[in-house]
Amino acid sequence: MAQITNRYFIALLPPLDIQTRVREIQQHFAEHYGSRGALRSPPHITLQPPFLWNADRVSQLEMLLGNFAQQRSSVPIVLDGFGAFSPRVIYVNVRKSPELLSVQACLMAQCESIGIVDPVSKARPFAPHMTVAFRDLTRQNFKAAWMQFQHQKLYFEFTATDLTLLLHNGKQWTIHANFPFACKN
Repeated sequence: MAQITNRYFIALLPPLDIQTRVREIQQHFAEHYGSRGALRSPPHITLQPPFLWNADRVSQLEMLLGNFAQQRSSVPIVLDGFGAFSPRVIYVNVRKSPELLSVQACLMAQCESIGIVDPVSKARPFAPHMTVAFRDLTRQNFKAAWMQFQHQKLYFEFTATDLTLLLHNGKQWTIHANFPFACKN
């Protein structure tokens, strides 16, 4: 009998009011620039990129994430303006902080301990961001959109109180489970 594998990723999600504002920006990109890819997941900061995991072992993954979160403090986050991975992705810039860099590095090490490894992430530095226009943005639309957004102001501060495991249902990413951090800052 074949084992069922699902696609997951691990992220920090902002509070709902910030998710709503970022979703409005993503919707703007869908309507004006034909980029709908970012609408397939809730607004988030990826800590562990998508990976395949056997459905019958998901409790092992949940236990690891629950234990990890219980040993960490909540993470202060600052969203400040926009950035881009030219020529296809535009994002809300997430300021690098010691707390964010630490939780991401420690989480990747924990994931690696059970066989979850993303070779691309291991080969380049962590670039925290919240995508608003995805790789489905054409080069021409990227140029037009970047002209509009590169100097646009956006600023939010929040505290990420949970680690979130997201599951791909075949069409979009949905929240599978949240794991609260032990200490609230």
